[in-house]
Amino acid sequence: MFNLAEREHRRSEVDGPWVLLTPSYKTGNDANDTIPEAVRRFLRSERNRRQLVGIMGSGNRNFGRYYQKAAREIAERSGRPILFEFELAGTPWDVEECRRLLDELDEGLARRAG
Repeated sequence: MFNLAEREHRRSEVDGPWVLLTPSYKTGNDANDTIPEAVRRFLRSERNRRQLVGIMGSGNRNFGRYYQKAAREIAERSGRPILFEFELAGTPWDVEECRRLLDELDEGLARRAG
């Protein structure tokens, strides 16, 4: 797991398939971009974009129509699926479901590569 808030990770390139987990912070100001700048910078790399498998999003339902907006915009632009969405830090069920989905994805990618 890499934290794109850290400069060294933002400037790196992936070495295989990966899943993006991004927050959405936009609260209704149409002048503000909804995709966090760190994510935008990481996705400038063609290699990072090409290796992206899917997106998971975290958001706050209080943001109304902007709930999960970053994940949805990235999915639309990249043609990759949204794998999971959850509110704030998620519930214990959300955490388990994310783990299950990622394990399933890992297994599928391993079968495909093998």
